[in-house]
Amino acid sequence: MPELNLDVADLRTFIGCKDFDASRDFYVALGWVVAYDSDHIRLLELGDRYFYLQNYYQKGWCDNNMLHVSVDSVDDWYTFVKDVFAKNNFPKPARYGDSIKDEGYGRVFHIWDPGGALLHIAQFH
Repeated sequence: MPELNLDVADLRTFIGCKDFDASRDFYVALGWVVAYDSDHIRLLELGDRYFYLQNYYQKGWCDNNMLHVSVDSVDDWYTFVKDVFAKNNFPKPARYGDSIKDEGYGRVFHIWDPGGALLHIAQFH
């Protein structure tokens, strides 16, 4: 059998949204850049990391979408997120957690996007 090349070049998840433009604006306010844009899908980039924002909503699915974002300083990100939320009126259920918590593997706080997806902002120990 010939040797197979099973290298993985990238891995991207799909996140649904209730309001395609409101979700784009939410992520852009948090620093993501729209790298590709169409009527049905947007590729969002943050620090050479990507995910697809899909123009599709199903409550149960969106409420169970999660992104884990590993950062160098969870404290700086928490300060930044509080400031972004203070300056923007994002549609519900967009919100952020009231504190940074130690989850054993690292320090974490949570952000919920306008479609219900949960972002884990984490700094590993």
